[in-house]
Amino acid sequence: MKNKVNFIIDGLIFLSFLAASVPRLTGLAIHEWLSLALAGAILVHLVLHADWVWEVLKRFFRKLWHSSRLNFVVDLAVLIAFVGVMLSGILISREILAVLGIQLGENRTWQQIHRLTADASVWLMALHFALHWRWIGNAFKRYIIHPLYSLIKPQQSAPVMDVMPKLATEKVEACIER
Repeated sequence: MKNKVNFIIDGLIFLSFLAASVPRLTGLAIHEWLSLALAGAILVHLVLHADWVWEVLKRFFRKLWHSSRLNFVVDLAVLIAFVGVMLSGILISREILAVLGIQLGENRTWQQIHRLTADASVWLMALHFALHWRWIGNAFKRYIIHPLYSLIKPQQSAPVMDVMPKLATEKVEACIER
């Protein structure tokens, strides 16, 4: 069940990330509110994986190399880039801050930081996705493909061979009784 919850949350984060990455597609208001919701989903993701983070952090320098160390470094870079995107996004927001009654002047520095950290986030997420490809593929098969296949797969009827011996036995018994 834990893997299923992780898969659902990670899938929602991924789809939200894709949509939020293209503000021209969604419009500015949806881009900003979706990004804010994405920040909350990322916090849930971090809470769900806190044990892993703590265990890798405790063992980080003990071994010369292992995949958990690479995952940790990439995940930390993703987190830093996401914090940069979220912080700069809030500071250049036109929709969310307006709802709160806050108006900040236009700041080209924060806009540039937002663009750079957004671009870094896309590349780092691609790397994160590549590092976890096996888990993603297996979870996709388990939670998407197999349930869909079981819905469309024809129901199996009782094999003919199971019925035939019984019928033959009944005919032989009927002949013997005569």
